[in-house]
Amino acid sequence: MAAGVLTGLHGETSYRYRKFKSDAMMAVTVGATIVTLIPLFLVLGYLVSKGFASLNWAFFTHMPAPVGETGGGMANAIVGTLEVVGIACLIGVPIGVGAGLYLAANRASQFTNWVRFSADVLMGVPSIVVGIFAYAVIVRPFGSFSTLAGSVALAAIMIPLVTRTTEEMVLLVPPELREASLALGVPNWRTMLSVVARTALSGITTGVILAVARVSGETAPLLFTAFGNRFWSTSLFHPINTLTVQVYTYAISPFADWQRQAWAGALVLTAIILALELGVRWVTGGAAKAPR
Repeated sequence: MAAGVLTGLHGETSYRYRKFKSDAMMAVTVGATIVTLIPLFLVLGYLVSKGFASLNWAFFTHMPAPVGETGGGMANAIVGTLEVVGIACLIGVPIGVGAGLYLAANRASQFTNWVRFSADVLMGVPSIVVGIFAYAVIVRPFGSFSTLAGSVALAAIMIPLVTRTTEEMVLLVPPELREASLALGVPNWRTMLSVVARTALSGITTGVILAVARVSGETAPLLFTAFGNRFWSTSLFHPINTLTVQVYTYAISPFADWQRQAWAGALVLTAIILALELGVRWVTGGAAKAPR
């Protein structure tokens, strides 16, 4: 009987110790999360405090004011950003997703090892180097800065990010799903697109969003490619204005009104990225919950 009591006491002590360790680790993770979020909310709060007061209807509908004059807006830069990033997505997302699916389906190939290594290297290349490359292969041969050159530069940054994220998300899909589809006689390419990619759609979309957020905030590649334009332009073969370049130009200017609009432009750019993420999350969430 005494032995049973001692065993019960030992078990209770062991349970309390395990619970203490579990609670302690949970507290550590919660604390780490809070510490991570503090800088984010500080930056967002400061950005809102500096930029929200400068937002008005004219900011979204008017062109930039001449040098030395107050007022004006960034209508051309907002449209230019959407155009450049949109074309970059049309170029980079299909290539990146396709490459990621190929890498996940052919992991043992020597060729895929080289592709994977190349993607890892490209992710570490400074964006200004990508801009110089696009300048050398597109801007100089065509003799002009252009929207297309800027989009190609941003797409080159997106492709390795989307490729590696897609591969990792596809690898998380249970292999039994793919095997079951192949067992039913479905071709491998259709299995990857209709079963594997569809199952990993949420993760792939997250990777695409991260890539879009990354390129949306790039300035250096666009200085060498799209260059900037104070006038209205939507042509693929002429310089175009973007929010990042406009914010950079206004932020380093000596004019207080331009500096004020630079904060507003940064806030709008952040809001665009946030709206894009929430919208895609809502769409993919609805697709995941839809009955099959």
